[in-house]
Amino acid sequence: MELLSAEESRRLDRLTQDKFGVPSYSLMSRAGEAVARAITKRWPRARVLLVAGKGNNGGDGMVVARCLRESGANVRAVLLARIADLKGDAARACREYCDAGGEVREIVDEQSLSAVFSEGADVIVDAIFGTGLNAAIAGLPRCAIELINSSRFSVAAVDIASGVNSDTGAIMGAAVKADLTVTFGIAKFGHFSYPGAGLCGDLEIADIGFAPAALDAIAPRGRWLQLDDIRPMIHPRVANSHKGMFGHTLIIAGARGKGGAPLLSARAALRMGAGLVTVAIPESVATIVGAGQAEIMTEPMPDRDGHFDAAGSIRHLTGLIEGKNAIAVGPGIGVSDDTKQLIAFLIEKAAHPERPLLIDADGLNALAQIDCATARRAQGPVVLTPHPGEMSRLLNSSTAEVNADRVSAARTLSDRTGAFVLLKGAHSVITGPGGEVYINSTGNPGMGTPGMGDALSGMIASLLGQRMKPLDAVALGVFIHGDAADRVARSRGQIGYITGDLIEELPAALTAMLE
Repeated sequence: MELLSAEESRRLDRLTQDKFGVPSYSLMSRAGEAVARAITKRWPRARVLLVAGKGNNGGDGMVVARCLRESGANVRAVLLARIADLKGDAARACREYCDAGGEVREIVDEQSLSAVFSEGADVIVDAIFGTGLNAAIAGLPRCAIELINSSRFSVAAVDIASGVNSDTGAIMGAAVKADLTVTFGIAKFGHFSYPGAGLCGDLEIADIGFAPAALDAIAPRGRWLQLDDIRPMIHPRVANSHKGMFGHTLIIAGARGKGGAPLLSARAALRMGAGLVTVAIPESVATIVGAGQAEIMTEPMPDRDGHFDAAGSIRHLTGLIEGKNAIAVGPGIGVSDDTKQLIAFLIEKAAHPERPLLIDADGLNALAQIDCATARRAQGPVVLTPHPGEMSRLLNSSTAEVNADRVSAARTLSDRTGAFVLLKGAHSVITGPGGEVYINSTGNPGMGTPGMGDALSGMIASLLGQRMKPLDAVALGVFIHGDAADRVARSRGQIGYITGDLIEELPAALTAMLE
């Protein structure tokens, strides 16, 4: 499913009006009518309180109020401004509501607003701010949002819950918690990216007559990843397939006490269809890893106290990387001067146009200590797969700041590094150096268990080794990772399944997507 930014939404409006002759008030009318229909269907015979701002989102709300009133609903409308402040289509919508017998109560102070809420309602229509919000909310609008959230009433949001940044899902000081959001034409990033995604409630997308050719002209680069987006990336294998056709993935991982990380990565790479998988691991633990999965090849590396020895490992890797189709590094390697040297070497010498490099886990922590911009020195594609804590170290920020605006964090890291970035977590965010932003739809809370990230890095590296484009490899990997987890949760429940269960489910998940 395509996603739009606020600027793309404005361009879609302008093109539909200017190039394809659809009047702006027709779009507003259809938008309000769609919201009114959704409210009537979900809450028939409800008492409705409309809370409107003075912009076009408030104008949409006035159309909602008029349509609900005409259908016989009990409607009260309040405007967080003076009617004289309204302009253009919003002024017209308000006038038509009043001409139809409605009354608009002008609210300019918090005491009057509190009195309105004390009169009660069944449903509040949030039409305070739309997708154009770009500053923190304060004053009377913030008071309105707080009253909405503290009330016991159901809430329907017009286009997006007021206070949610439509480009990122960030909360702009305060935000309405809606039970239902009706958006227009195309969904926005903020509908699906946390924390805003948790405030939109059920999302309905209403067709209000945007010109399809206008959308084609915009060519959105955002997607909410669903099965229809992913299925074209998966192809059945030909009858005369052999392992040499599906790439040789090199995984550089592990340390004393961390032998499980390379094993999980390697198993996931194999289950994702890699032709060959070699694991490079410190020699003191190589036997343990080799015994854990017969199908993987191991390359014992010079080590220092159970960790990679940089000088010896780099000499060994210089030859080992030849003939490999993708490299993943990081799970369980620890952070030391040796691993920092190892990461710098791989970025500068191992990444190649035909040999992408994926950096995960401790590899990212080592990169953060070097400087994440070092990734720009790579001669081939680089994929970075941080969780929020690792992202905070890469950006020199806090985990709370990352989670408050996940899309912006991922975009920032892509901009600084030139890499494809996967910010893991609920509704994982994928960004590319070309400005792409994808948000994943699969997964469940049961994935909060050890080794999930290790498995994901192996899955994506496997797809990179199968010569898939980096953006597609990350998108397919994270989608199937979540889908396999959802399949396990349906059969076993969300509590207590482990990463190995997910890995074993991968072939079935892939097969189901081919059907």
